[in-house]
Amino acid sequence: MNIQVVVVSFGCQEGASHWLQQTGCQYDMLLDPERKVYGAFGLGASLKKVLNFSNMLIYSEYVANDMEFPQELPWIQDDMFQLGGNFVLDEHGKVLFSHHCQSPIDRPSVEDILSAQ
Repeated sequence: MNIQVVVVSFGCQEGASHWLQQTGCQYDMLLDPERKVYGAFGLGASLKKVLNFSNMLIYSEYVANDMEFPQELPWIQDDMFQLGGNFVLDEHGKVLFSHHCQSPIDRPSVEDILSAQ
């Protein structure tokens, strides 16, 4: 099976390049500044889902444990409320697996993703 992993971002080229460098992510990244791909996959934004108590507790644990977050570029405006997702498509574009994130830290397991057929 031939697999290609792609990260899709709604940000600008400079911000995307900075994020790739900060995180060490080595996957290809596509930019979707108009969020057409986000819309096509039904991905929305939510203040309530991003700033809920559970997420704030997890973030405070990161800070208390002195864990580093990727540094932002202060001159780039970002949308912290945009939610993402994980999708597996076949070579014809058919969606085999779909996960709409309910928070910034909500991700499916690797096993769930790899089991998509």
